[in-house]
Amino acid sequence: MKLVSLLIGGILGLGAGAASALVMAGMVGSGVRLSGNVDADGWQSDWTIGSTTANPWTRARIARHGLLALTKGEAVYFTKAVDDDGKHLTEDCTYRVSGKGMPALWWSVTLYNGESYLPDNTDDALSYDLTEAAAEGRADDWAFTVSPTRPSEGGWVSSRAAGDFDLTLRLYKPAAALISDPDATLPPPAIQRLSCGGQGS
Repeated sequence: MKLVSLLIGGILGLGAGAASALVMAGMVGSGVRLSGNVDADGWQSDWTIGSTTANPWTRARIARHGLLALTKGEAVYFTKAVDDDGKHLTEDCTYRVSGKGMPALWWSVTLYNGESYLPDNTDDALSYDLTEAAAEGRADDWAFTVSPTRPSEGGWVSSRAAGDFDLTLRLYKPAAALISDPDATLPPPAIQRLSCGGQGS
């Protein structure tokens, strides 16, 4: 009887361990969305990325999804999978993403699908960055549209074929203040849902 209990306990333990490893590595469930020790108005990050203190699950997830895990002095990453009303981001809706000057030498916002890959489309518009904002003359107060079709004007990130997605904010050569106090230093970009399925929000 004791042997049977040990076998059942061992099987359950292995199953739970395998399931948690698959989820944390991003092989099951949502993609590489970071959910670590930093949260700036819903934009989440894990300050252990790129360091020796990263736990095995974080390392597995980063390796699985090919996120370039630079040290915090080189780059920091934030992800968000919901709009400002807390609803999941989806290609059925149109959003306005806006923000202010970022505390970094250069920054970008990139769209990834639910499996943490770039959507399979040919729109060549999956990221918006400081270079584009500066070219539009609004590097300090910038905005772009996220939608499955190109808007009539302004910056655009295509969500075509993305399904449920998230946005990743990368900041390269971040200011020291951002690293020491990210919640107080990062001006979190707003994600406003404008319409869904052709209907206004």
